[in-house]
Amino acid sequence: MPRVYEDEHVSIEMLGPLGPFANNAYIVRPAGGGPVVVVDAPEGAEEIVRALGDSEVSHIVVTHSHPDHWGGFDVLRARTRAPVYASEAETGLSPSWQVTPLADGAEVRVGGATMRVLHTPGHTPGSICLHVGKALLTGDTLFPGGPGHSRSHEALLREIGSITSKLYPLAADTLVLPGHGGGTTIGASKAEYEVFAAKPHSGDLHGDVLWLES
Repeated sequence: MPRVYEDEHVSIEMLGPLGPFANNAYIVRPAGGGPVVVVDAPEGAEEIVRALGDSEVSHIVVTHSHPDHWGGFDVLRARTRAPVYASEAETGLSPSWQVTPLADGAEVRVGGATMRVLHTPGHTPGSICLHVGKALLTGDTLFPGGPGHSRSHEALLREIGSITSKLYPLAADTLVLPGHGGGTTIGASKAEYEVFAAKPHSGDLHGDVLWLES
């Protein structure tokens, strides 16, 4: 499977595009071996199961509640009984999953490394990003070129606030690994946002916003 990030503590594999919405899922592995963390479970999770091999899974983390990010959950659940985690602020997740809530700033251990939970509301009320080393798994909060889809102007403002306050303070060379498509860096995204922020915008701007074009 494509290894998109590696340091002395962890490696990250990207599985995708999966399912009808071309989702990405990720496996975060400790460098010394041991239980792994799976991030998102889209339709097509059979590929995640194959990539896991005989690895033990310690956590399944769902970045947000939109169905394309958990459409393959039953396939993954048939492979592992690992507990499921999502933001304490998220709605719309199945009670049958017995989700363990994650607070902003919570830590998820991966071997000797720590993934830090960043609550980034806007795309959904409980969207989260996961920061480990110099990698950032952003779900649908941040993509190359702009933020994830927003359903109202107020939601867009919340999402922009999340990105600028929680994500852009990270190191410029931090790798952004989103829930769909390819990646970017915090530095590249921040430079694009500065172009957006310097322009006037409609008071109803929302939807699919692009930093350079909107």
